[in-house]
Amino acid sequence: MAVLGLFCRGCLSRVRGLPGHSFNCLPRQMSRWNSQETCTSPTPQENPRVLITGGLGQLGVGLAQILRKQYGTDNVILSDIKKPPPHVVSSGPFVYADVLDYKHLRELIVNNRVTWLIHYSALLSAVGEANVALARKINITGLHNVLDLALENCLRLFVPSTIGAFGPSSPRDPAPDLCVQRPRTIYGVSKVHGELMGEYLHHKYGLDFRCLRYPGVISVNTPPGGGTTDYAVQIFHDALSTGHHECYLRHDTRLPMMHVSDCHRATVEFMQAPECQLSLRTYNIAAMSFTPEEVAQEIRKHLPYLKVTYNPDSVRQTIADSWPVRFDDSNARRDWGWAPVFGLEELVSDMLRSIREKTTNEGLPVS
Repeated sequence: MAVLGLFCRGCLSRVRGLPGHSFNCLPRQMSRWNSQETCTSPTPQENPRVLITGGLGQLGVGLAQILRKQYGTDNVILSDIKKPPPHVVSSGPFVYADVLDYKHLRELIVNNRVTWLIHYSALLSAVGEANVALARKINITGLHNVLDLALENCLRLFVPSTIGAFGPSSPRDPAPDLCVQRPRTIYGVSKVHGELMGEYLHHKYGLDFRCLRYPGVISVNTPPGGGTTDYAVQIFHDALSTGHHECYLRHDTRLPMMHVSDCHRATVEFMQAPECQLSLRTYNIAAMSFTPEEVAQEIRKHLPYLKVTYNPDSVRQTIADSWPVRFDDSNARRDWGWAPVFGLEELVSDMLRSIREKTTNEGLPVS
């Protein structure tokens, strides 16, 4: 049963002084912002109505499955600009949504009575560096659309951040929640921008903005999506298919990582946490940190003949060298009880088992 907190502490009444345009300086109809209306809490029996943008990426489908079990299939709407595979269509509501199309996104939120918005649309680190203009458009302009709509409609808004929000001048071992960041990728810059804009709108207008800095997330169900930590997914597929993995990072490159199940659970628990428990709007979450060589050694306990060669890619290696070695997530553990389940040993066992099951179900050969 969902018990939702106050979405925005009177956010609509707080924004009466705002001009009738968005953060993008485009004219928009913001009549509700200038009204005397305030946000009210739903009844304790009322489930959230959830919209997930970028839902066909690494995390959206799995998170939707968890939320649908808790809140009902029809209360969780996946969206993306890509055509969904049949199993996604059959599992629950899916709609086309381009985060750059403000008017259409607004219609979706209003027509579906959305109360929670989970904003997964983004270009990741390595892909973003290859197309900075597109990354700026999706990661910043798209974010502004989502922030505008969340504030206008008193939504509880979740925007993930990343280890990429830190830079070479940040503390690396561990990186605390609050410190110098100054990333050197457009992905990281856009995530810091999102953290600060969300925090600003929370303190000034009461927006219920929530953000978690994800480590590298390791999962079976979606292929690598252009992130710097993608090797930690690909190595499992290579180990089972060819027995050889060529790694684009040095053997000793240590980075924070997390099993996707822990990532989903952290997101759900954080979204459910009462506002009064949150001392921050952006938290680190941690589970483990490892190097390519350490994960390869753990895989060899199951597949002794795995061969790994190292051919560092200058772009991804430079990015990884600017990121934290470990996260300090003590505030998340204290404020809302975060605790991971998977360590490296559990992660490796689960990934190998899950890939074997998946390939067997698809009728493909597996080692």
